[in-house]
Amino acid sequence: MAISETPRPRRGYADGPYGQVHYQVLGTGTPLVMLHQAPMTSGQFDMVYEPLAKQGIRALGIDMPGFGLSDPTPATPTVADYAAVVPVVLDALDIKQTALLGHHTGALAATEAAILFPERIKRLIINGALLVSEQDRNDFLTNLHVWEKNFTAREHAGHMAELFDIRHRFADGTISLDRISDYVVQALLGRGQFWWGHHAAYMYDQAPRLPLITQPTMLLTNSGDMINHHSHEAKRVRPDFVFVELEGGGIDIVDQQSEAWADAVSHFIKDERG
Repeated sequence: MAISETPRPRRGYADGPYGQVHYQVLGTGTPLVMLHQAPMTSGQFDMVYEPLAKQGIRALGIDMPGFGLSDPTPATPTVADYAAVVPVVLDALDIKQTALLGHHTGALAATEAAILFPERIKRLIINGALLVSEQDRNDFLTNLHVWEKNFTAREHAGHMAELFDIRHRFADGTISLDRISDYVVQALLGRGQFWWGHHAAYMYDQAPRLPLITQPTMLLTNSGDMINHHSHEAKRVRPDFVFVELEGGGIDIVDQQSEAWADAVSHFIKDERG
């Protein structure tokens, strides 16, 4: 496999409320903190660090607690626990204010961070809102949650093959096999329990939190995302939010449409209105 000539982000650690927080950063200029989906890491944004940096963005990806190389919380985490690491990373890099983006579970953590630390967050991008109904929560607890809690290592890496097949199916031929293999590694790299991320997401009630956001905010979605309709629901709650919908893609939109995604993000961050 050829060694990529793509610039690599610099890696570092900040001391957070639950131990060390791992982050990656590339570029200079306007800072943007990015929070990943579950179960992934800041590596979810591998394909957009450079495009963002080329547009004058200081792109900073954080491994939320228990994911990747960040230490886990001492007990089952909440979305607020994930949000709590944002200001400590900003302090470590001497960043007073930043734009903040989250994808899926990360979008919920970004929502909460914008509310909890309004003086640190200048603009917010919610990439994949999730307005969970009681039916959604019950369906999660009786289906995906059960599967994730029972997920365990199996002989001949059967558990890894299962994850690979799931992500391959979601990608529908749009993502290379090498990158899907990396998705599996990221999912299993976490130091917390495998099921913690989605559990935190489905226990979070985003709808009543949206009216508390005071920053200029963009709802970013794509028509092929399995939770696309939630972003439309969020737009009805906050019609003042900018709404951008990319065509097609899926849960891997950051890889599937890296340039278009980075362009939409950069345009909003640099828009001086609001």
